[in-house]
Amino acid sequence: MKRPDAANDLAITFFYYRDLPRAMRFYEDILGLPLAIDQGWSKIYRICPGAHVGLVDETKGMNKWAAVKPVQLCIRVPQVDDWYAYAQAKAVDNLSELFVNDALGIRAFVFDDPEGYQIEIQSATRPGA
Repeated sequence: MKRPDAANDLAITFFYYRDLPRAMRFYEDILGLPLAIDQGWSKIYRICPGAHVGLVDETKGMNKWAAVKPVQLCIRVPQVDDWYAYAQAKAVDNLSELFVNDALGIRAFVFDDPEGYQIEIQSATRPGA
């Protein structure tokens, strides 16, 4: 059987939370992401065209909250320095220093959301990176 040819509509990565309202405030107020789909106990925020992050109440979702979170949400922005200054002003948890990864061609920093998911904000340092 052949894979369906229709284009995908959007992509959603789901994170699971014990305190959904607190996570919502962070993604809305700190990251400034707009709520795209409200499913009650699941809130889906638009990161950019086609990319979304879903915040799920772990008591109702398909998976459960876990202390170890081996996943990172990466958001590419045009001005990583502006975002770094903003993150410092907001005193986000576990804010790293700005760093350059020449092998990947990025300038970036990381921090944690309220329940420990790591977020990376990056800009490309060369075309095509």
